Amino acid sequence: MTKPRIALVIGIVCISIFPILVRLSLSPGVISAFYRMAIAAALLVPFTVLTGKMKIPSLKILLLTILCGAIFAADVAVWNVAIQQSTATQATLLTNLSPVWVGVGAFFFLKNKPTTNFWIGTAIAIFGMIMLVGFRFFLELDFDLAFVFAILSGVFYAIYMLLSKHVLYEVEVLPFITVSTLSSAVFLAILSYFIGQPFSGFSNMGWFVLVVQGVVCQLLAWLLLGYATKHMRATRVSVSLLGQAVLTTILAWLFIGEKVSIQMILGGMILLFGIRITFYNKPFPFFGRNNSSGEPA
Repeated sequence: MTKPRIALVIGIVCISIFPILVRLSLSPGVISAFYRMAIAAALLVPFTVLTGKMKIPSLKILLLTILCGAIFAADVAVWNVAIQQSTATQATLLTNLSPVWVGVGAFFFLKNKPTTNFWIGTAIAIFGMIMLVGFRFFLELDFDLAFVFAILSGVFYAIYMLLSKHVLYEVEVLPFITVSTLSSAVFLAILSYFIGQPFSGFSNMGWFVLVVQGVVCQLLAWLLLGYATKHMRATRVSVSLLGQAVLTTILAWLFIGEKVSIQMILGGMILLFGIRITFYNKPFPFFGRNNSSGEPA
């Protein structure tokens, strides 16, 4: 397994606990998103500056990196609200439609076009996710504001993935993650202030959860995922992130007592199989030729 793939796997593990932490609702959704970014930025900025690695090649790249941070902040904010106002299942499923949006965007805007295997694997992975959450779930979808926010989260994430892939052609991972995380924190601080969400008054467990989100779910996870994005196809990374649904289900079963059925296990296996297809470089049998991009990993 190559280093980018190892980074991708560990990064997915780190973000898989995020929906469970948010679902605890120990702090409001937007302020939770702010502290996730602010804690990570408080650790990243001094390290990057003191090690002399805060190198951005041009003003254009700096502005695009800041824009990435603002888009990611919007993604996390609306997803947090969607999780707290609906269910973690609905929010996670709808947000994870992002590979479709990434594939469409990559087809139009990136030089490495989605392969045939990407579309096949995405379709199979999404079907597996539907099995994972249950077909009855779709009969109970609540088309309210939380539903819209969950869809928006997937769209924002797709835009972030495509734009960050473009920016990472020109800049190293560490300064990119540092600047984008700091800009996310500033954006979310302003948003939290104007909508009147509290910056303090949380329980000890609430603060502990915020620290875990900042250090594990943001700092560690997105350094690893940024490295993977730089060295792999954006489409492949986006589909692989669907794997967090399987890990989140397992963690929810282990720590908060959620039930796991045979259908969920089968759905998880199908989901992972779909992800595996996107990593298959040769044409998948019976589905025609696969486009070669020449990009590693």
